[in-house]
Amino acid sequence: MPKVVALGGGHGLAATLSALRQLTSEITAVVTVADNGGSSGRLREEFPILPPGDLRMALAALCSDDEWGRTWADIMQHRFESEGALNGHAMGNLLLASLWNNNEDPVTGLDRVGQLLKVIGRVLPMASEPLDIEGTFITSTGRIVIRGQKEVATAKGRIESLRVIPANPEARLETLTAIRVADWITMGPGSWFSSVMPHLMVPMQLDALIRTKAKKILILNLDATNTASGEEFAGSTPEEHLDFFHSYAPELKIDYCLVDTSVVRNTAALDAAAAALGGRVIKADIRKAPGSVHHDVSKLTLHLGHIMGPKLVG
Repeated sequence: MPKVVALGGGHGLAATLSALRQLTSEITAVVTVADNGGSSGRLREEFPILPPGDLRMALAALCSDDEWGRTWADIMQHRFESEGALNGHAMGNLLLASLWNNNEDPVTGLDRVGQLLKVIGRVLPMASEPLDIEGTFITSTGRIVIRGQKEVATAKGRIESLRVIPANPEARLETLTAIRVADWITMGPGSWFSSVMPHLMVPMQLDALIRTKAKKILILNLDATNTASGEEFAGSTPEEHLDFFHSYAPELKIDYCLVDTSVVRNTAALDAAAAALGGRVIKADIRKAPGSVHHDVSKLTLHLGHIMGPKLVG
């Protein structure tokens, strides 16, 4: 059974994990730790902890597929609705925050919750400390600097540069070990500049990604230029996303770039961008429905299984 490490954050990573768990039980999710919005942002302001939201979503996506696991997945994702301070908080965020606030090591706390949920695999943080994301964008009114994961993810303009704060954060040994022994590594989909690119900005993690013998799959987003969707907009085409990726990690080789057929506008440019990364483009129908900005889990399972090996999909 292949060992797979999935890098990302938010709904995009959750979709990838939901697909991968149909192919293998040897899954390690490596999750961004820069969320500054909603429940996670409020908890992060109140306590010196990692933002729990994206980690919670990854845990819920990997819950065991039985009554116990499905029940706990629902509990983890439950959001309180009230007129008080609990309004908007997710139960799973509070559970993780309570463990960490009790001086529990972040990974130990995640493993403890993983045991409770009987998760398939393991969930780990991208860095040992909470991060902020800062981007410089070129807009119609000039150059602006935007700080914060949610702000960068929804910024209007063409991105010029990206960084994490503090710079050069430390990676977890557990994450580096998982990358070293992996057979496959996936990155994306997700907000490109706030969930995917930050994984290249943890020096020890990037070095591990370059050195590992694992084959790598980059899952591209849907409708990168669709402002009406409310998703990230940075004036970028899929090939520009690949070019930006390559500019931050020129030594990192990607074997496959999985992209939905509907977002390909310039095949030659996309193929060239993938070739610069050392890989090739695989075009497939992976959209949930026409016009949707979300990937279909069953389609992802099918195509990831075919890439990793036909035996995995029967």
